[in-house]
Amino acid sequence: MRLLTKKEVRSKVCYSPQHIARLEKAGLFPKRVQLGVNRVGWVEEEEDQWIRDRIDDRDRS
Repeated sequence: MRLLTKKEVRSKVCYSPQHIARLEKAGLFPKRVQLGVNRVGWVEEEEDQWIRDRIDDRDRS
C-alpha cells in the first residue's frame, strides 16, 4: 500500500487543494489519512479507483 502526498494527489487529479478539501467534505473524494500533526496522505488505490469511477461515468454517458 502506498500513500500519496498532497502534491502527488494534485498532479493526478488536476484540482486545487481547496477543491479537493471541498470534495472530501462532501463525501465525493477519498478521505485523507492523518499521519502526524502536520502531515496527511491519501491511499493510492482509493485515488486510482476514484479516477476509474470518473472514467466509467464518462463511458456510460
